[in-house]
Amino acid sequence: MDKLIEFSLDEILNDDPLELLSEAKPKAKSFNEDDRLISSFEEINSFIETNGFEPKKSTNMSERNLYSRLEGIRQNHEKIEYLKGYDRFDILQKIEINSIDDILNDDVFGLLSEEEDDIFTLKNVPKQKETTMPDYVASRKPCKDFAKYEQFFVKTQKELRVGRRKLVKFQNEQQIKKGYYFILKGVLLYVADVGEQIKSGGKTNARLKLIFENGTESDMLLRSLSAELYKHGKRVSEYDESNLEGLYEVNEKDEKCGYIYILESLSCDDKITTIKNLYKIGYSTTDVKERIKNAINEPTYLMAAVRIVAVYETYNMNIQKFEQLIHRFFGKVCLNVDIFGKDAKRYTPREWFVVPLEIIEKTIELIVSGEILDYRYDDKNETIYTILMGADE
Repeated sequence: MDKLIEFSLDEILNDDPLELLSEAKPKAKSFNEDDRLISSFEEINSFIETNGFEPKKSTNMSERNLYSRLEGIRQNHEKIEYLKGYDRFDILQKIEINSIDDILNDDVFGLLSEEEDDIFTLKNVPKQKETTMPDYVASRKPCKDFAKYEQFFVKTQKELRVGRRKLVKFQNEQQIKKGYYFILKGVLLYVADVGEQIKSGGKTNARLKLIFENGTESDMLLRSLSAELYKHGKRVSEYDESNLEGLYEVNEKDEKCGYIYILESLSCDDKITTIKNLYKIGYSTTDVKERIKNAINEPTYLMAAVRIVAVYETYNMNIQKFEQLIHRFFGKVCLNVDIFGKDAKRYTPREWFVVPLEIIEKTIELIVSGEILDYRYDDKNETIYTILMGADE
């Protein structure tokens, strides 16, 4: 009988040419599902970083895909927890599952839905005119002429630090006007221009030119900016907003409320005809031609016929505030004459000013845009200058 050969445990383990008994070595990490989730979420972050707002349910399929991806993540609490460290813009909200409704609402893939819609079928999207539905999404790009705006940003930041301006709650889209400043997600922006108004469904929209403190610009729509400011923004107050408070009334719909007009007197009275650049600046809620039909009998029109020089339609404007601003701005050049009416009583009209027509037209533009607070009238040189820069216009 052959002798039994005995092996120790170490000899058995060492004699393992196929490495069947060796400790399993970890495989090199591959691009797994978690990596893909992070990568897809970073695409959403990049979109927000570039455009300044979340992807929306847009007709632009690229943006719409990001919107759908974000909504899917928001409805999956596991993904939300995993992506917390990558949520640079704080756009994720954890979904609590406490009821059957929460479960149904958490149906990311629509498995519980009874509808069998084609993915290309858009529902509840009203048809709009081409002019109201842009075929592109506003995005930020470098501002080539940022140098001419930079000093204004520096000055505004200084005024915020010393309390001359304040950050206040954004209330409505009618506060978005040319020349105003806002804070959007911590970045100061300036409304450099408001494009032509677009009416749709009783609402007003317009393409904006926005300059951002970081040297970029955007042509976002007014209503899009308004929606972002509601969620992530503040308005920067003017120097003394009591001067403008109540000038623009807020209505559910924009409505024409009257006319600003400029008139020239046709009086034959020497004390009137010898005055150069004499104009009446007024406001009427009715047609101006109707308003001045009886001018020859009214002291406010110097008891003489008048010629219409210019008429401006206004929306949501407070008449009393407008008149106060005009009188304050041109107070030093207000006509000071006594006029006797047909009742033999003495009147002193207060809406006639001795000022060049081009200055009046510029002033009305500044009032309508809301920029008037930053300007003053130099009656000696007959120029308008900005108190921000101290330069003549």
